[in-house]
Amino acid sequence: MNIIQDNNLLKRTSKKYIQSVLSKNKNWKILDIGCGYSANELATTICDVQDLSKFYKDKNFIKLEKKQLPFEDNQFDFVIASHVLEHVEDYKFFISELERVSKKGYIELPTKLEDNLVFENKNDHLWHMDFDDINLKLLISKKFQYFEPILTVSMMHKLRENFKSSFILELYWENKIDYEFVEKTQYNQKYSLIKMFRKFFSKKIRMIFS
Repeated sequence: MNIIQDNNLLKRTSKKYIQSVLSKNKNWKILDIGCGYSANELATTICDVQDLSKFYKDKNFIKLEKKQLPFEDNQFDFVIASHVLEHVEDYKFFISELERVSKKGYIELPTKLEDNLVFENKNDHLWHMDFDDINLKLLISKKFQYFEPILTVSMMHKLRENFKSSFILELYWENKIDYEFVEKTQYNQKYSLIKMFRKFFSKKIRMIFS
């Protein structure tokens, strides 16, 4: 199945659709980078900063020792980077490396909303991600904590089942990952979720007894 449409392409997709494409291309060399213990089952090569060779006994596991990915140019038919880019300090270099080792791939990222809701993301994530649907461009900005987190990763996984598009960016790219760094020029206001909930419930109570 061919999913090539334009010379350069970055668009929204779904993990389910990507999975169906990969399953129909059994001969593809597929790299899953930075996946930890949750590598894509169809990946032929797995690369991570942790030594997970014992966990992936039946896979070709490569430990990432340096900044540059330990692979040849265009070595893979497809590369998966799921929840990795927001952790990488030099995102420009990392993006260029994805483009170097493959001509197409899938990127999964948390939205600003998920980034702010989850405890584990508060210190681990460096960048906020958004997507420009008009210009088909990934928008990257320095992370700002708009409110104190209230959910754990496991709790967020449950919410994703019904509200995935609100919490996850699923992007397919081909040849080039077009992106732009967005410098925040306006004042970023922090919100108190506790105060917001208090106002909400106090309004409901007034309506009940009015």
